[in-house]
Amino acid sequence: MAVYTTIDDPSAYFHIQLFTGDDNADRLITNDANAGDFRPDLLILKNRSSVSSHGTFDSSRLASSESTLILRTNGSGAEEDKVDRFGGFETDGFTVDGNDADTNADGDLFVAWQWKANGSGGAQTDGDIDTVRSTNTTSLFTVATYTASGTAGNTLGHGLGVVPGLYIIKNRDEADNWRVYHHKNTSAPETEFLGLNVTNATEDDAGMTNDTAPTTSLITLGSMVELNTSGEDYVMYAWGEVQGFSKFGSYTGNANADGPFIYTGFKPALVCVKLTSASGEAWNVVDNKRAGGGGAGGNPNGNILLWSGNDADYASGSYQYAYVDMLSNGFKIRTSANQMNKSGQTFVFMAWAEAPFVNSNGVPCNAR
Repeated sequence: MAVYTTIDDPSAYFHIQLFTGDDNADRLITNDANAGDFRPDLLILKNRSSVSSHGTFDSSRLASSESTLILRTNGSGAEEDKVDRFGGFETDGFTVDGNDADTNADGDLFVAWQWKANGSGGAQTDGDIDTVRSTNTTSLFTVATYTASGTAGNTLGHGLGVVPGLYIIKNRDEADNWRVYHHKNTSAPETEFLGLNVTNATEDDAGMTNDTAPTTSLITLGSMVELNTSGEDYVMYAWGEVQGFSKFGSYTGNANADGPFIYTGFKPALVCVKLTSASGEAWNVVDNKRAGGGGAGGNPNGNILLWSGNDADYASGSYQYAYVDMLSNGFKIRTSANQMNKSGQTFVFMAWAEAPFVNSNGVPCNAR
């Protein structure tokens, strides 16, 4: 029998939760994942109603026994303790606290993108640099922290058991840019890097990976200060591709409102797209929960958020035309706009599933 997927219900490993802020202390946001209780290990939290940061929290960075240390995908700043605004992860959700624009402003709309690893993890010594690592070997997701050696060519263990398709690293101690490796960035992705908090095109620099491709067990670091300054602390998020659940690919724009169709092998819940062959465009995020051009849960998805920007939902203005159709087996670009479909240019994407195109019993999912 053909193996279509190992994950029939993606909501066991990735979940999107919407909520409205209420300015209350110690407020529990309960997830409504189909699979049941969902305690996240990585949370990206965004106020959709106003200009605010994308608050990033994970279970490997602990303060006062809770995951209150915030980083921001749209900024280069070092981590801060948000214990007075974020209370940590719970059995089925997370806790926010007070009238903070980033977490619980009264009446504002919020979105929480969440991934599950394996709790706070433990110490690992499988690379030149030791890590504290939490890995889910089904959904192929790792959260790891490490203290850098400063030596180019040193390695980190990632625990995935497959070659990573995507990893993202941030210096926790300093105001350094986020660094992104994407396996479809160029024909030689081990020589290139992207930045999560910036709109730059891809850049060629051996300082990212020492021009060494990742393996099924190790990631190689170069000398770049953003990921390997001696004695400084870092966090890494790494993913492998899982058939029917996650995909990290690329496509070429055609500048036509009838844009390219990108096959993923699943109905996407979240798609993030970045122009890489030219500068000036952000990481554009669409998902299946926020109302778009076709309304909540419908096509096209028109509301854009920017992981490299602090803007509210783009429901009007130039970005209202950045439409994407979420289909049963992939997504289709429905705009001629440069941020998702500039003619002849290369785009990379990250995507996670709402449902596999075909489940493990051979049953196909429905289109939206």
